[in-house]
Amino acid sequence: MKKKEISKILLFITILLLLMWLSRNFFNIKPHDIRDWIVSYGIWAPIVFIVVYTIRPLILFPASILSLAAGLAFGAFEGFIYILIGALGGATVAYYTASFLGAKLLKRPSPRMIKIREKMEENGFVYVLLLRLVPFLNFDLISYLAGMGKVRYVPFILATAIGILPGTFGYVFLGSSLVGEDRTNLYIAIGFFLMMIIVPLIFKEKLKGWLGLSSKDDT
Repeated sequence: MKKKEISKILLFITILLLLMWLSRNFFNIKPHDIRDWIVSYGIWAPIVFIVVYTIRPLILFPASILSLAAGLAFGAFEGFIYILIGALGGATVAYYTASFLGAKLLKRPSPRMIKIREKMEENGFVYVLLLRLVPFLNFDLISYLAGMGKVRYVPFILATAIGILPGTFGYVFLGSSLVGEDRTNLYIAIGFFLMMIIVPLIFKEKLKGWLGLSSKDDT
């Protein structure tokens, strides 16, 4: 591997680590703070929110906080629509950013990475869809990996659009339920999140095996 290629890889990794550090230490913002800021834009609030959500992957700001803020600011239905638009825009930004800057990272992949890449090349749509449905997997990391791999954009964005529906619903519903005095919606949202966590855990081994992440692949 040439020094120029190594430099690009190190620069890409350094930028990602720096942005993650800045996100944790200097962007410690709460959903209510973002809600107040967004609402202050009046009729332009939806556009501002979508733009912020779209560029969010570039600073690795947590998508969950923005999603909760959308529920607080716009309510369940409108917030759901705005999150979908912003999330797809953000996924596109991350995908093409990684495609442009990070392709060299897959030049000498590990055995596990080879299997993951093979799965992506085999059926990128299903693979990305499953990754999107697994809770607590970093949203942007999946987009970056897809961009660095050989997943075509259309299957990637369609799988993303479908895969983020449950999580988007959960976050925006939870955010909107925090506004009113009726706690019924809050309990429903919490129950929904618990279901999203428990179901993948039940099928954890099968899912890991299909994704090429089982412990057997490391031996």
